[in-house]
Amino acid sequence: MDGIKTAMLLAALTALFMALGFMFGGKGGAIIALLVAAGMNLFTYWNADSIVLRMHNAREVDERSAPEFYGLIAQLAQRAGLPMPRVYLIDTDAPNAFATGRNPQNAAVAATTGLLAMLSREEVAGVMAHELGHIRNRDTLIMTMVATIAGAISMIANFGLFFGGHGENRPNPIVAIAAVFMAPFAAMIVQMAISRTREFGADKAGAEISGNPRALASALGKIAGPAARLRNPAVERNPATAQLYIVPSSVSDLFSTHPATEKRITALMAMEGDSIAPPPQSPAPRARSALDPNRLR
Repeated sequence: MDGIKTAMLLAALTALFMALGFMFGGKGGAIIALLVAAGMNLFTYWNADSIVLRMHNAREVDERSAPEFYGLIAQLAQRAGLPMPRVYLIDTDAPNAFATGRNPQNAAVAATTGLLAMLSREEVAGVMAHELGHIRNRDTLIMTMVATIAGAISMIANFGLFFGGHGENRPNPIVAIAAVFMAPFAAMIVQMAISRTREFGADKAGAEISGNPRALASALGKIAGPAARLRNPAVERNPATAQLYIVPSSVSDLFSTHPATEKRITALMAMEGDSIAPPPQSPAPRARSALDPNRLR
């Protein structure tokens, strides 16, 4: 079933790519767009994880450069029954994390230094278990490919507005302007059709892997506000990458691919037969994190 959903999603994005090509270049433009889309699908299948990691200036760490964080991931991967993923850190204050890779054997997880500074060890474990849940559920391939292809659709729409066609072949200005706004919006709609259910599934898997749904719920409550407020240059350059993160980053609720954080927290607490109120905007002062990024370099 996941394979069918993946094929349908990529077909929809490819069709959107072709429609833009036709709008700006007629039949020839549609054929070129099809060839470009096919090439992008193949290229991103093998390389999307590297593209996304480079986009975030992520640096790979190991048991020597980040022993606590790396060791935590190793323990969680063992509990999840997964091969050890590559581990990355991203130097930014915005607290967030994501997973990428075409399959569990070629996966990577990344966390920001802001996330490690803000959360306790148990909360970090919950967040990273969520990301390993995406890997175990085989969500990472489609999430990463969508991030790169949807970003390309936005780029082509904007490029076509200013450079598409000449004379009679030039698109109607009103249609072209509509494409600039509707193409990224359509790509987001396709993402939203699958991403919200995937997040609930990864939350459940993360709670099972970490054995502590309350810690994951607490982490979501703490990082949701700062992640949305603080600048994220990678998302500003390519808004489609926002759907990779555990919580939305610098995007409006209209375009969010994630369920409301409060709903996710409620679902997690229900796993303990409990409930929780929405988190406060400013968490109370806490003890120094067990995974302080200053001790991970």
